[in-house]
Parts: sequence; structure tokens; C-alpha cells
Amino acid sequence: MQKRILGTSGLEVSAIGLGCMGMSHGYGPSGTKQEMIDLIRAAVDRGVTFFDTAEVYGPFTNEELVGEALAPLRDQVVIVTKFGFQFDSDGKQIGLSSRPEHIKQVADASLRRLGIDVIDLFYQHRVNPDVPIEEVAGAVKDLIQAGKVKHFGMSEAAAQTIRRAHAVQPVTAVQSEYSLWWRRPEAEVLPVLEELGIGFVPYSPLGKGFLTGKINENTEFSSNDIRQVIPRFTPEARKANAAVVELLQAIAQRKGATPAQVALAWLLAQKPWIVPIPGTRKPERLDENIGAVDVDLTPDDLSEIEQAASTLTVQGARYPDHLERMTGR
Repeated sequence: MQKRILGTSGLEVSAIGLGCMGMSHGYGPSGTKQEMIDLIRAAVDRGVTFFDTAEVYGPFTNEELVGEALAPLRDQVVIVTKFGFQFDSDGKQIGLSSRPEHIKQVADASLRRLGIDVIDLFYQHRVNPDVPIEEVAGAVKDLIQAGKVKHFGMSEAAAQTIRRAHAVQPVTAVQSEYSLWWRRPEAEVLPVLEELGIGFVPYSPLGKGFLTGKINENTEFSSNDIRQVIPRFTPEARKANAAVVELLQAIAQRKGATPAQVALAWLLAQKPWIVPIPGTRKPERLDENIGAVDVDLTPDDLSEIEQAASTLTVQGARYPDHLERMTGR
């Protein structure tokens, strides 16, 4: 497995990470706990060192799963989790909270659930407009000085917010959705990250599964699958967006690869400090995703993809309105 460094932070991780959310949250029924533990450990065996979770996934159960899976391998991996949501006494998410005292409580709780003594990378999951970002960065700075956190990250933040946070506590990485069918970070966020020496971690790099070519207008999702409520996944949008997959399939056929591998290779080719974190619950998909590091897209390939993609208009919003409003702040 190739390695990459997130910006100028010195934090080295595998070129492909593993997003663990879907193992306990968001995409319908998952496998058994033991199957997911085996999958996480298989990823380490294959050279993956970068594992992404969050308190809100489950909620809480995904951190416990990741912690248990990685406990015997702790010295080989980078464990990432997130703060920024608030829960009621029943564990139901009820809004955002990035008050400094709350951030510190979340850090302690995440450390317990993960069974570790330091969080390698601690993201603000969503920017909270009610708390100045300088206070958020200051709280994480305190956690770093206390030895509970190593690196500060942000998720779905706007360029100017990233600048303000970085001035208080250097930001190691920004995580946002980015793929061939969601390219908004290119406009403002990526240039700021390059300027400031911050790494970029695309989540949903396979378009929540759509870019794999395994989903079409007739695919049915379970009732607890988040794609049920995403406008981009209506049958009409899926039919209209098939052209994006057809583009990937054409390149993949020529390269002896899969559409998913081309989609990931395209991200890797954008910048040397970009590290996508595709999620999966299947060993064969894990192997497929890791294989993307060996797909060499030439300048001509990238130009062809760019030219073809510029003629496509993706149909449907990537989130329902109430979730989209939490991004880009």
C-alpha cells in the first residue's frame, strides 16, 4: 500500500483509508459484529492504516466496534473520530454542539469507547454557527496540549472558516464529500488547503455506491438506508446520472479496472495530499478499493475524463435541505 502525508502536518497514512460508518449506521443492515471486526483487521493486513469513525455513527456503537477491532493493532494505525453533535438522554441526535466544554467531554467519551489513550485526528463534524470557530480550535488546542488529541480536523467547512480555525490551531486535514459527481470543493476549499498545507480526505468518494456501477434506477434500498431520502437517489435521478457511470466504465474497460477503481484513482491523481476513505462491508469490495492505488491514469486519461465530465450535469441534490444547510459554513 502506498502512503501519503496529509498536507504539511507530517501525519502519514495509507493512500486509501477505510470509512467505517456503514458498518453500524446509515446504509441498512450490516453484517455481524464479528464480520465487521474481521473486515477492519483484513484492511490492516492489506496495508490500510487510516480508519474513520464518529460518535454519531450508531450513535456511539461504531466507535466501540472500531476500537475493539483495532485494539491489537493500535500501534499500526491512525484512528479518526469526530465531535459536534448533541444527543438527548436516549442517545438521539438533537442538534449541533461545539461548545468548548462539550468538545472536551466528547473527547473523553470517545477515548473510552475506542479504548485508546489519544485520538490521532479529531474532526469537528459540522461547523456550529453559534460557537465562534476560534473557540472550537482553542478547545482542540487544549486537548492537544493535554495529550488527548494529536491532530485537529474539520468537516464540510467553508474556506474562510478553515482559515480562521487554522490561525488558532493548525488544521491537519479537512474532510468533505468529493468525487466525480460532487466537485464543489474544487472551487474554494482545495485552493485554501493547498495554500495552508492542509490534507484533504474525501468521504463518499464512490458517490454513496453509485459510482461503482452496482446501482441503477431499479435498485431498492432498505427503510433505514439514508439513500432513501437523498434527492440524488430518486429513480429518476439515478436514471439521469447513469452517464457518469458510463464514463467510468469506458475508462475502466480500457484500464482493466472497475468503475470504482477509476473513480478512486481519479481522486488520488488530483493532489498528492488527498486520501479518500471509501466505506464497505464486503471483503471483495475492500480488495477492489485498495486496488485503485495500482490504476495509473495518464494525463491523457485525466484529460479525457475532464472533458467528458464537463458535458454532464448531475441531477438531484446530494442531501435533503436540512442536512445540506449544515455544510459549507
